[in-house]
Amino acid sequence: MHAVIFDIDGTLLQSAEVDDILYRNSVRAVLGDIAFRPSLADYDRVTDSGVLSQIFDDNDIPESPQHVAAIKSAFVEAFRSHFRRSGVFPEIPGAKALLETISKSKSYSAAIATGGWRETAVLKLESAGFDLARLPLASSDDSSERSEIMRLALSKLDNDFESVTYYGDGPWDRDACRVLGWRFVPVGPVLGGIESYIGLSIA
Repeated sequence: MHAVIFDIDGTLLQSAEVDDILYRNSVRAVLGDIAFRPSLADYDRVTDSGVLSQIFDDNDIPESPQHVAAIKSAFVEAFRSHFRRSGVFPEIPGAKALLETISKSKSYSAAIATGGWRETAVLKLESAGFDLARLPLASSDDSSERSEIMRLALSKLDNDFESVTYYGDGPWDRDACRVLGWRFVPVGPVLGGIESYIGLSIA
């Protein structure tokens, strides 16, 4: 058996840019006019919970469960408002078909490992028509460390695998795969990766 693990934003959905904007807006809606680092790559742990912890530190604000819960709630509502205005995020071409193919395979199993929080991850995927019934998901609610999220996603498949392949769009995905010793397939323009899953062979 072979495991195939996917990120979400920029990997399954064309959502990375909007996700970043809505995340920052949601944090500011709760914490006020705080400072952010110039880009996600400037944070040590590029996950929703990891970035948020560093935002609290950078701005000398004590991190509290109440603040985190309020930001998560604002983030969910921000997505719902965006969907009402602009519609759901389009998939990376062929993403749903590829996952459906893997779900029927006797040689491959798939899971999702996202740096996003679970509630927003599920909202984005289900609204775009992804079937999560047979697709285990690990998220930033499980850990603030991307490599640990990826390990947890693999553990949810509950099998011994000859190989593990991860599809992701960011340098943090590539770096985590190096730590884990997984095969990495870049997706999207940032890493010069694939732009479509149509016709892609997972073998």
